[in-house]
Amino acid sequence: MKLFNLWDTSGINVIDPGLKRYISLKPLIIPRTQGRNTKTQFWKSNTHIVERLINKVMVPGHRGKVHRVVSGHCTGKASRAYRIVENAFKIIEKKLDKNPVEVFVRALENAAPREEITTIEYGGARYPQAVECAPQRRIDIALRQMIHGSYSKSFKKKIKIATCLAEEIILAYNLDNKSNAIAKKLELERQADASR
Repeated sequence: MKLFNLWDTSGINVIDPGLKRYISLKPLIIPRTQGRNTKTQFWKSNTHIVERLINKVMVPGHRGKVHRVVSGHCTGKASRAYRIVENAFKIIEKKLDKNPVEVFVRALENAAPREEITTIEYGGARYPQAVECAPQRRIDIALRQMIHGSYSKSFKKKIKIATCLAEEIILAYNLDNKSNAIAKKLELERQADASR
């Protein structure tokens, strides 16, 4: 079975051993299971990784941290999000001449942060403390930052969201600092390193 009836996912391996159990690449034609994987505790891990990307595209979040500019006009449209991801993958295949699902998995591994910061209160004062990031959360953060970056590049501009998403995935695949996900990852890890 080929994803979108175009790309084979059987030969793709996850290199990062921490993320191997949390990136699902089971064979599907249409990555839209409509919540059939919600019976187990860690059900997100059983959902195909491209379907998780589609779900994130449906709710790209706020632009910047400005809560008055919300993403209401593009939420909940599964068919639109499906087309956006499919078109983005076609653009990736045209630019890199590689399997776009494999490029996306490598970009996700590159953009997943290893450390983050939590706040500890000690004697009435608050201190930032570096902690290791759980593998499920690493993937969530990477997906969210990819969507935020591509959404902010296309919001109220002539460039289309599929083009921005493809560019964001390619930049993350190449470990380029122009990628929003890579920039946020490096910033988060720098802050965590400073607060040891």
